[in-house]
Amino acid sequence: LFRSKDSVIQTLDIEIADNDYERETGLMYRHSMQEKQGMLFVFKESKPRYFYMKNTNIPLDLIYLDDNYKIVSFQKNAKPNDETTLPSHANAKYVLEINAGLADQWTLKVGDSISY
Repeated sequence: LFRSKDSVIQTLDIEIADNDYERETGLMYRHSMQEKQGMLFVFKESKPRYFYMKNTNIPLDLIYLDDNYKIVSFQKNAKPNDETTLPSHANAKYVLEINAGLADQWTLKVGDSISY
């Protein structure tokens, strides 16, 4: 659930990746994801995060969130199977992956927040 100043922007069906195996595998090897689906990576601590798209066949927007579930940065339109590092540019405890283009379509901004 995205919120911007207490208004709901979008409701999503998310998978939670909260153990080492799920965080390492993420959305690898999948060939599609419905528009209102995503994956939320949950880490134990907030620090700079570095993702890449190895073996990920779906173009994605990566949304980096702080301890309070507020958006701190984005990596938009990440290309499938690209091993270029996608840094958070800020400390993040959570990372939400959604289909590429949706962050712009939903006009998400730094400071918007989620709840789940």
